[in-house]
Amino acid sequence: MPIYHTLGIIPEKRHIVSRQPNGNLYQEELVGTQGFAGMSSLVYHLYPPTRVKQKDKAYSVAPKVAIENSLDAMSFKGFELKPEKDYMKSRKTLFVNSAMQIGLAAPMESTDYFYKNADADEMIFVHEGSGMLFTMFGELKFKYGDYIVIPRGTVYQIHFNTKENRLLYVESTDPIFTPRRYRNEFGQLLEHSPFCERDIKRPQNLKTYDEQGEFDIFIKKKGMMFPYVYANHPFDVAGWDGHHYPYTFSIFNFEPLTGRIHMPPPIHQTFESKNFVICSFVPRLYDYHPDAIPAPYHHSNIDSDELLYYVDGDFMSRNNIERGQITLHPGGIPHGPHPGAIERSIGKKETHELAVMIDPFMPVMITEEALKIDVKDYYKSWLEELEASAN
Repeated sequence: MPIYHTLGIIPEKRHIVSRQPNGNLYQEELVGTQGFAGMSSLVYHLYPPTRVKQKDKAYSVAPKVAIENSLDAMSFKGFELKPEKDYMKSRKTLFVNSAMQIGLAAPMESTDYFYKNADADEMIFVHEGSGMLFTMFGELKFKYGDYIVIPRGTVYQIHFNTKENRLLYVESTDPIFTPRRYRNEFGQLLEHSPFCERDIKRPQNLKTYDEQGEFDIFIKKKGMMFPYVYANHPFDVAGWDGHHYPYTFSIFNFEPLTGRIHMPPPIHQTFESKNFVICSFVPRLYDYHPDAIPAPYHHSNIDSDELLYYVDGDFMSRNNIERGQITLHPGGIPHGPHPGAIERSIGKKETHELAVMIDPFMPVMITEEALKIDVKDYYKSWLEELEASAN
């Protein structure tokens, strides 16, 4: 995020002598991505962040692909994913390509270990549940409707307030940003942006953990999990400043853009990366031309797949859709509203739908985990006679 933030104790200038009350030097660490050209933060540790006591045997966490190439419209019932106690084990990747992984999780317990994704930025959408994300940058509360954006390389613990948690997650090999067209040359969000800096919640309540012992950090790299044991608590930070840190943004703070006639999906864009975009569909007034058709028009997916995760509300363009369901409309063929949806939408004044759309620019492969919650014959659901018999 191009918003400067600072917490705790930092010296007046970068890379100068800065001592702890006991006389020891603070251990400075530059944390960032894209080499030395991307956003970064300077972090001041009590101890060197390099003190590894032990390494255990690495093991694979790579998703198992079931379908490499597909041109089928498909759907998946996300709430059929069974909850699991452990946070990492509960994460089930459903779709994957060379740039990203998309999955669901239903964890029941908080983590007592630490986790770091060394490969990818993570975006976690909170469908059910609430809690706290702990990192060396401070604390971040999260709740229903929050996007949690965690830059790669961030060591974190996640604590939940309840045992009922439902998460949608994206892992991206490229950084996740706010859309460039919403920002000026200085990085400030512009007046036409559907959200502003006030809506972005940054880490607070920095606590410095002066603890030595054995601290388990599980590090994910190239589809492998590497168990490391460090000699000091990873959140031993006295202060930091910069532009690189995790943050949250609530889908309920997305202010929808509307027009006299139906507007295309880019008006809903919330995040972007090199190889995909993420959009937020939120309650909004419908188009106000007297002859407007509020339902989306049929359109051809040629350049990208379209994944839509249904959160809550009345999903105007779809029939027989449940909370937590995902639709996949692949690039290469057209798709559009289900039978009857266009006619039903005429004359309606507003929608109360809540959904997250992910458009990968490269085709996704479908995993074995996804097929466990597949809706059979979804691709036939545009046939009017089948819809009539179903209703």
